[in-house]
Amino acid sequence: MPMSARTRSNAVRTVMSIWAWFALGTVILLTIPAVAIVRIVTAPFDPGRYRAGRTFRMIGVFIEKLNPLWRFTVSGSVPADPRRPYVVVANHESFVDILLICHVPMEMKWMSKSEFFKIPLLGWGMRLAGDIRLERGDKKSGVQALLDCRDRLDKRVSVMIFPEGTRSQSGELGEFKDGAFRLAIDSGVPILPLAVLGTRDALIKHDWRFGSSHAEVRILDPISTDGLERGDVVALRDRTRTAIADTLAAMRAERVAAAGTGG
Repeated sequence: MPMSARTRSNAVRTVMSIWAWFALGTVILLTIPAVAIVRIVTAPFDPGRYRAGRTFRMIGVFIEKLNPLWRFTVSGSVPADPRRPYVVVANHESFVDILLICHVPMEMKWMSKSEFFKIPLLGWGMRLAGDIRLERGDKKSGVQALLDCRDRLDKRVSVMIFPEGTRSQSGELGEFKDGAFRLAIDSGVPILPLAVLGTRDALIKHDWRFGSSHAEVRILDPISTDGLERGDVVALRDRTRTAIADTLAAMRAERVAAAGTGG
């Protein structure tokens, strides 16, 4: 009996996903020793672990190139000085957001939930790169995470925070928490907003297989915190959320227009 088009498509996706998971594991296995070497060699003159972090982020770049189901793009203007520290914030669609944002050509230390640090190899790499551990629901951990963020910013390295706190369940942009914006004001650094689209299809919920996806991260104009005080946190938060929401709407409209013209 002939195989249906849908069955063939699922079979192809299954085979490609097996390959992609194998490639991801292999890339992590090969990259972590390189991160350790870079960290040891650069430790005397790179206290912010900028170079070790960039080496670690190459996992996201390599796996996209090895996964035939994915195509990632970066749009917008990359900051001219990669060592100008920012509090980087983005909407959160999927775990794949992390791999996509790795393509932005500047180092940023990620605030990540503690579970990621417990994953063999991956967690070791995060520690070597200087990423920031957060135990959800633990106030002491939250305070320490913010102190660690200040430390990275003081060492001229940006930090990356998802202000929604967790992945969106509906695909719609969730409410933003105040922490990232309070950190930016207290540290006197700008907010750098990112808009992420397409990663939700790259790793479909409750399915171990990857999905076919063109995912894009768009870099928005930085938002200055000069002259702002603690009382301006909500206004800064809302301004940033509006900028990301408007950009996502524009990106979706661009895709509809491109589909309509066959582009």
